[in-house]
Amino acid sequence: MQLAVEFANTIRHDGHGGVTDELADLAGFADWLTQRRAQLGSITPDEAMRVEVTALRQAVRALFAHAVRPGPASPADLDRLPPFEPSLARLNAAAAGCPVTVRLDWRAGSEPVSQIVPDATDPARVLRARLARAAIDFLAGPQREQLRACTAPRCVRYFVKEHGRQEWCKPSCANRARAARHYHRHHPDASTR
Repeated sequence: MQLAVEFANTIRHDGHGGVTDELADLAGFADWLTQRRAQLGSITPDEAMRVEVTALRQAVRALFAHAVRPGPASPADLDRLPPFEPSLARLNAAAAGCPVTVRLDWRAGSEPVSQIVPDATDPARVLRARLARAAIDFLAGPQREQLRACTAPRCVRYFVKEHGRQEWCKPSCANRARAARHYHRHHPDASTR
């Protein structure tokens, strides 16, 4: 899955009818970073970094909500998302906050590889820039057209539609949606209670 989508989906359904935020506390944030060490590097987080990254995530979710129009956005935090223009400004500022250099690595016996190397030493700036650039690459790339908000009951995830009939982010959401439709077909008065 794309890093930008994974980042936006750190707000997710908790399996019990509510929503959970993987970045809500320092331990969860550290765990999320550890799981993405290959993409983001080894980072020792602190509370200030967590708060800054969480604000960036809300900007990304606001831009995702804008990108899925005219379809529905994720209902998880729709009422708490910042407006479009400030979200766009936050994303661009985070990306610009850490200049980069492109470097060519070409080891003996291997193919040449280009690498983007940050020109900053502040880990928080580097992290925000990497996450912002991942979101920019995604939103400016061809997969943006396939971005959807899952419409299954209680789901709050975004996903990239992989085939024409895909409506949900994962099979368990498809099952929940089918079960809800079946229930409402056979209990039409249940929604008025």
